Amino acid sequence: MQISEKDKQILRTLAKKQKTFAQSNRNKQTKEEWYRHHRFEKGRPMIHIELYTFQNELLSPLLQCEDKLARQLELDLYQQFYNYEWFEDDKVVPDFFPIQWKTWFNLFDIIVGVTNAESESGSSLGHHFNHVFTTLNEALPMIKPSTYGVDREKTLAYYNLAKDIFGDILEPKIIGSCLGAVPTQQLVHLMGMENMFMAMYDTPDLFKDIMNRIAEDYIQYYRFLENENLLLPTTEFEHLGQGSFSFNQTLPNTKEHYLSSDIWGFMDSQETVGISPEMYGEFIFPCYEKIAKEFGLLSYGCCEPVHAIWDTYISKLHHISKVSISPWCDETFMGERLKNTSIIYHRKPTPNFLGVDIQLNENKVREYMHTTFTAAKDCQIEITQRDVYTVHKNPEKVKRYVQIIREEWEKLH
Repeated sequence: MQISEKDKQILRTLAKKQKTFAQSNRNKQTKEEWYRHHRFEKGRPMIHIELYTFQNELLSPLLQCEDKLARQLELDLYQQFYNYEWFEDDKVVPDFFPIQWKTWFNLFDIIVGVTNAESESGSSLGHHFNHVFTTLNEALPMIKPSTYGVDREKTLAYYNLAKDIFGDILEPKIIGSCLGAVPTQQLVHLMGMENMFMAMYDTPDLFKDIMNRIAEDYIQYYRFLENENLLLPTTEFEHLGQGSFSFNQTLPNTKEHYLSSDIWGFMDSQETVGISPEMYGEFIFPCYEKIAKEFGLLSYGCCEPVHAIWDTYISKLHHISKVSISPWCDETFMGERLKNTSIIYHRKPTPNFLGVDIQLNENKVREYMHTTFTAAKDCQIEITQRDVYTVHKNPEKVKRYVQIIREEWEKLH
């Protein structure tokens, strides 16, 4: 695989930059703060700005490499330290180049097509899943055991490319990630949300059977990962889903062979926000409860307002340690439920401050965060800013946003 000398020098320069940031005192202190945070010791909230939804706007103009694979390496390097350099949030810069095994899981051995819409500049405007069936009776002949696997060759080729180009500066390392499970999302992709809702009414017993099959297939996938020795520790920089990270001293990090019970898990069910708590309990929760027992620690939720199903269902999930408090969630209710517990109040602020307003409305941000910090004053707080698709090419606005959040926290402490 030939990469030009010009591209190699660009990548080596970026690798040196990452290594320098990783070795800084600020970065080391932030890493310790994450461990403190996951020990549930009191301290400041951890803040992370999720970059990937608007990285095309900020990172693409920086790319200089010409070769396709070199540009991918270049992008991956920038992703490791751009937050540190420009946003000054709490994303920690690793002192290695992380690579994950390229694995896949196809529910029921069905690949769902996607129709994308793009702007004239090539930015994504949206997408539509091309549903495969409309009723579960129609689906029965199509449903097969789920398929899964790993592309070791492609993963190792990328690893070796990075090692050859800048491994003497920044060591590439294959790392793990959380085990994710989003059963209702996958079912919606297969049949559409309205059809899924109607299936609960039209074929309730079959719906429950399908949900149980999904749970069983996820668990079989986890057994595959165990048997193939593809599970790796989730105790440091590994992504935890929903813009969080794994840093903890609870799960093992020195085993030779890892099980799903040694790993962080992530689950959500945004698609069921339109059904009652009782229906969630009858049709959805048994599947989620079954899968959750597989994980060592669990982070739950995305955009769904979890307060309506917290007491009866979500709080009962095995080893739950972090829960999403979305813009649609009752902050005060969840603040009461999570105060002085070992469950992190993972706040997801509205993306409108960064993504809609060209100029940051500092007073509104302060009011908004004051409400959050008041509601969660006795909780372990983490803040992840997600779902921002433009910052109007202004990273300084993001940096100021992080500063304001910290200032509002300090006012109350």
